[in-house]
Amino acid sequence: MTHVQHTGEIGCLKVSSKSPPASVAGAIAGMIKDSVAVDIQAVGAGAVNQAVKAIAISRGFLSPIGIEIVCVPSFADIVIDGEFRTAIRFAVEPRDAAAAAQVSAGAAAQETPVE
Repeated sequence: MTHVQHTGEIGCLKVSSKSPPASVAGAIAGMIKDSVAVDIQAVGAGAVNQAVKAIAISRGFLSPIGIEIVCVPSFADIVIDGEFRTAIRFAVEPRDAAAAAQVSAGAAAQETPVE
């Protein structure tokens, strides 16, 4: 099940192992289109798997309309039913096109030909 909580300009999606990745991806894409940064929270390997699939699918939704995204993973300590757990949190934001172009140009200049 996917829960969406809007808190200002950051939306939090809580993803479980049973969350359909395409639905989560649609939520991510919609929020990014609305200029809302997205935090995705997942506890457990199955939930992290679904979250990563959703991020990849959302990139496929956004790329054709010229929006590239970046994802920054981190750990988060949370409490579930009175028990402390460690979640993986993915911060998903639109990539700054100008900065991305500079990074790409720099990487291309540093590439060495393979013989």
